Formats: sequence, C-alpha cells, structure tokens
Amino acid sequence: MSLFRDDGIVLRTQKLGEADRIITLLTRGHGRVRAVARGVRRTKSKFGAGLEPFSHADVQFFARGSDLVGRSLPLCTQTEIISPYGNGIVTDYARYTAGTAMLETAERFTENEGEPAVQQYLLLIGALRTLSRGEHEPNLILDAFLLRSLAVNGYAPSFEDCAKCGIHGPNRHFSVAAGGVVCGDCRVAGSVVPSSEAIALLSALLTGDWGYADACEARHVREGSGLVSAYLHWHLERGLRSLRYVEK
Repeated sequence: MSLFRDDGIVLRTQKLGEADRIITLLTRGHGRVRAVARGVRRTKSKFGAGLEPFSHADVQFFARGSDLVGRSLPLCTQTEIISPYGNGIVTDYARYTAGTAMLETAERFTENEGEPAVQQYLLLIGALRTLSRGEHEPNLILDAFLLRSLAVNGYAPSFEDCAKCGIHGPNRHFSVAAGGVVCGDCRVAGSVVPSSEAIALLSALLTGDWGYADACEARHVREGSGLVSAYLHWHLERGLRSLRYVEK
C-alpha cells in the first residue's frame, strides 16, 4: 500500500457504478494516469469539482503496490485545485471544442501509462491557460498546440527547408507523408501547393510569433488548420473525434 502525490490536468472522466468515476489525468511526474474517484458524483462530494476536465489539480493517490501505475487502478483520495481552467473554457463553444481537442491530443500522445511526458504536460498547461484567458483566437491556440505536440513527440514539420533533401526554401509543395514542405524535385504524389501565407502562419505558430499569427486573414487560418489536421491524422494514424466539432 502506497501514497503518491502529483499535480496533473484532468483529460477525461468516465462513470463507474452509481457514484464513482474513472479519472484520466496527465500528471507532471507519472505521465498519463487513470484512477478511481469514489463518490464524486454525489452532490455532497467535497472534491469532485477538482476532478472535472480542464482542471489543473494537486492529487493524492492511494495505490495497492509500490508503483502508482500497476495491475489495478489507484484511488484518488484527495485533491486541491491549482487552476480551474475550465471556468474560462466551458462557457464558450469555440474555446470548449478547441480545448477538448487539446485534451484528446494529449491523451493520444501519452498512450503508455506511467511514463513521464513532462514536455507534453507543460505544453498542455500553457495552452489551456492561454485558451481560458482568451488571449488569441481558439483556432490559432489549438493549431499552435497541435504543431508543438507533434514537435516534442518527434514529428516536427518543416516549413522552410525541403523535408527530404534539405534544400533551403521557401519551398511551395507540402506533403504530410514527407514531413512538411518539399522542393519541386522531391515532390511526391499527394503533395499540395498551399499559399505562402498559410505556410508562414504555421511557421509562426510553431515558433511562437503571435504578432504575425494574430494578423493573418481568416482564409489563411482555415487553410493552415486543414494542413495541421491532415499532418496530425497522418502521424496518429487515426483521426481525433473532437476535431470534427471545432469551428473553422
């Protein structure tokens, strides 16, 4: 029997029995963790509010072994809210759908439970904080998060040099299979020719140039979002269910 304490973001909840829930969290020290929260669906529950999606909370776990992630699910025995990001997200449809896509993406990139994923964890916290404050358009925040998640997991797309031969750009063709922009000689079947503005936007989102991103026209934002979605689906091998609800 062991007690563990870690802070994490609630990614998802599932009903269990009449009053319990299975909570999926992305934690700082243990990566993705699933745990049982007993009685949180009762109206008198004292800690259920800290275990809702988008919540950043400090959680105490009780596990039946020496490791937090083992053969049986640990119990959530105590929680303290650090930042209730959901308060600034769930009341706005665009923010909510973008945030839901972020949570699903983080879960998909951390499929090995108990394996630390600190960069993904920090990316998610930063994105949810920015989204909850309404600092930029939700679509831009989402695309920036998706691109950076791809990058920290080893799938960074190229937006300048050819992804196949490395020739310096700008290069006009874009191939999800090749890893980003490619030159005319390396162009492969299925390549597209997006606008230079859309490519520049994606590069700005990846590097954090929000001044450029915020000034982009809506048509280029939509075009860029399409490229990000296609690139993400290619590397995840199956699409995100939540992306279909995101307003473009």
